[in-house]
Amino acid sequence: MPSITDIGLLLAGLVLLMIGGDVMVRGAVRIAERLNLSPMLIGLVVVGLGTSSPELAASVQAALAGSPGLAIGNIVGSNLANLLLVLGSAALIAPMAVDRTSLWRDGGVGLAAALAMIVASFTLGLDRIVATILLIGLVLYIWSAYKQEKVAPAGGSAIQPVDHSAAYDRAAASEGFDPELTPHDKPLGSIAKALVLFVVGLSLIVGGGTLLVNGAVSIAWALGVSETVIGLTIVAIGTSAPELVTSVIAAIRGQSDIALGNVLGSNIYNLLFIGGVTGMVAPSDFPLQIVQFDLPLAAFAALVVMVFAFTGGRLSRREGGLLVAAYIGYTGFTSGLI
Repeated sequence: MPSITDIGLLLAGLVLLMIGGDVMVRGAVRIAERLNLSPMLIGLVVVGLGTSSPELAASVQAALAGSPGLAIGNIVGSNLANLLLVLGSAALIAPMAVDRTSLWRDGGVGLAAALAMIVASFTLGLDRIVATILLIGLVLYIWSAYKQEKVAPAGGSAIQPVDHSAAYDRAAASEGFDPELTPHDKPLGSIAKALVLFVVGLSLIVGGGTLLVNGAVSIAWALGVSETVIGLTIVAIGTSAPELVTSVIAAIRGQSDIALGNVLGSNIYNLLFIGGVTGMVAPSDFPLQIVQFDLPLAAFAALVVMVFAFTGGRLSRREGGLLVAAYIGYTGFTSGLI
């Protein structure tokens, strides 16, 4: 059995990652304001990518520590948690009306990214060539989202809603949960304070990632399971906690479109951003279990969510319940409890 120390390291790492990510993004937003970046660009890039920093730190540090199962397991497991647990929980709270155009556009990008990872897992692995392709895909996606938002009409209504990108909704969900992340046309606070926030947040992220990886590896050894299983379950659930909170809050506020966009955007960033940076920093092969089961399952789950949401133009409570039940079954099967 894992020791209290091992469990404490993992939990402390998760807490530091969450706090550090929030503090770092606050500082980064204020710095971006000083650089006269537009609020829209700050939201899509600084907030959108910055809120993925906990997952990024966990995967990069795991890869650098020689634990590719933990690194890639966190990426794939986070996507499964987002699609099944987070989206299902939000739909249970409030059924989601879905704009089919944005669903197929953003959901399609996420599905294409998952399929690209499957191809990479059977060929080159997560090497620097694949990483470069993923990062180029990320740049193209953000650029497309930015161009779309520039021409999006102001306002919107229930009858004629604004067709926002998932990248926009991801930033909106984070800003709705933490108003300090909202960019302003005029800079707030001093540049010195912004730099301090950024450095402190980055330090907490690095320290939290180290603690989390050390604790996760020790727990895997103690339980006699692979690091891949720990990455797919415990670490993935922990690093997906912000998406769960922000999506549930959006659902409670009746912002189902933002809740869905938050999940779709998070999955795109996970695969293209975190996968790309991880492969660039520490190239590695895909663990066999992920190649044969978890990656195909993640792609299938993305397709199922798109079909659920497309039929009837909404994601119902019944379908949300099925997604949550599927995730419980998945975690039980993966961890050997079922």
